[in-house]
Amino acid sequence: MTLDAAGPTTLSPARTRLALLALALGGFGIGSTEFVAMGLLPNLASDLLPGLYGSDPAAANSQAGLLISAYALGVVVGAPTIAAAAARWPRKQLLLALLTAFTLGTIASAVLPSFQLVLLARFVAALPHGAYFGIASLVAASLMGPGKRGRGVAFVLSGLTIANVVGVPTITWIGQLYGWRTAYLVVAGIFAVTFVAVALAVPWQAGDPKATMKNELKAFTRLQVWFALAIGAIGFGGLFAVYSYVAPMATEVTGLPASAVPLVLVVFGIGMTIGNIVGGRLADHSVRRSMYLFFGILIVALVVMGFTVSSVAGLFVGVFFVGGTSAALSPIIQTRLMDVARDSQSIAAALNHSALNIGNALGALLGGIAIGAGLGYVAPIWIGLGLSVAGLLLAVATFTIDRARRTRGVEVPYGTASLSAIGEAA
Repeated sequence: MTLDAAGPTTLSPARTRLALLALALGGFGIGSTEFVAMGLLPNLASDLLPGLYGSDPAAANSQAGLLISAYALGVVVGAPTIAAAAARWPRKQLLLALLTAFTLGTIASAVLPSFQLVLLARFVAALPHGAYFGIASLVAASLMGPGKRGRGVAFVLSGLTIANVVGVPTITWIGQLYGWRTAYLVVAGIFAVTFVAVALAVPWQAGDPKATMKNELKAFTRLQVWFALAIGAIGFGGLFAVYSYVAPMATEVTGLPASAVPLVLVVFGIGMTIGNIVGGRLADHSVRRSMYLFFGILIVALVVMGFTVSSVAGLFVGVFFVGGTSAALSPIIQTRLMDVARDSQSIAAALNHSALNIGNALGALLGGIAIGAGLGYVAPIWIGLGLSVAGLLLAVATFTIDRARRTRGVEVPYGTASLSAIGEAA
């Protein structure tokens, strides 16, 4: 699927803004459903694992972290599968189908009675995640037209970052007052409203009649695509090792009351929103330098946070910079992935979310293992540090391959460099 597959869509400026707002509202819902579990982790653990929580709260919180990993794995599975299989579908109809799945999956998460069933529901609810962002970005680019496509895509993605400033803290507060199940019903309501908004405001667009699953899956034959995915999957795990357990970290290590957790999430979200804007701008100048820069700042931020998180200032400064630098890396990694994927653009857009959510699952899983082993709630910060260092080393490796290719005079376009060309590229 290409950006031009549906052809240009001419609307009045007011109608275009409404369509973009409808698409961004979906991103707001996705950001809310993905991240609200972080702030309500102790609530989920105490309700779904009451016996374990009564005897060992840390172990219960660790096991409840699997709910975060399950959602992340659902994104990993659903993003490339749906993007490749549904490339020919009319885009508006596909978006409405994805929003229906979001709504039903989130309702199931709210009403199912056992930990195991809620775990399954979180996996199912995540399947449309990457495909929605991929298709919505293509629709936004078409609405904005040549020369303004980047701004349209950024507008859609802004829904997710704004969710971390407004949606997640507010829904966390609601969950603390009325229960985590009510919080997920609120998220389901956001998806239902988005369905109506997309149905009314977004114009019909055809899919790509030339797209085939075979062509989309060619992205997996390219070495540098795998490097870009690994950078996102491993390097971004540093954020989620911390973010997944920020609620018990704030209450058990820093000593804040549970009522302060939404404020911690607001600071996290502000950092992510600013980082997303700055990272997108710097990526236009140099993907390599900006990637090195923000991995470096992230590593320093994690070290400082590890030593100072017991203080209120250390916690708030830490979450701001960890959230900000990680969010700055997201558009940089996306840009790198789009560069190296070339012709497989729709699946590349979805694969970025798969990679970042592998980082989500990996960070949450490793952090939970450390907590369950009795290493305490500071341990996830050090695990995040290790993952971020690994991400930086992978970045150095992928750009070293680029430099080696240029030194040897091997002019192989990123989009056609395949695994069989490793000998030439390295």
